[in-house]
Amino acid sequence: MTVVEVLVEGGKASPGPPLGPALGPLGVKITDVVKSINEHTEAYAGMEVPVKITVDAGEVDIKVGIPPTSALIKKELGIEKAQTDSTTDYTGDITLEQLKEIAKKKKEGMLAVSLKSAIKEIIGTCVSMRLKVEGKAAKEIQKDIEEGRYDEEIAKDGS
Repeated sequence: MTVVEVLVEGGKASPGPPLGPALGPLGVKITDVVKSINEHTEAYAGMEVPVKITVDAGEVDIKVGIPPTSALIKKELGIEKAQTDSTTDYTGDITLEQLKEIAKKKKEGMLAVSLKSAIKEIIGTCVSMRLKVEGKAAKEIQKDIEEGRYDEEIAKDGS
């Protein structure tokens, strides 16, 4: 059994490096593997996506990971780069609804046991990216969520 782990741009894997050279010696149909990876990752277009390919006796198993939280946030806000310097203005403002969508995508790869705790974890990334949440500093929203001020809004359409 051989395992190949790569980062590919969502929906744009190709038979060239890094996939071709890694899969060629394993005797699998590279074009079929690439096609499958692209189908599984097209929802993450424009983002680097971790992919794990397991080849065992000619059988191919493809597992697609979730892009980093910061990449999902940047895609959601349509920004390329976040501010990290605390002396500069905020990078942008994200809504609680957008955070819920990101949390739903990331939940299975997180340690969070609830949607609320997953959102709090993602807000931690917003702090380091210099983002506001609902027009407030991310740390302030984290405190409000901890105190239950957004429980009703978080509970809508999920939990």
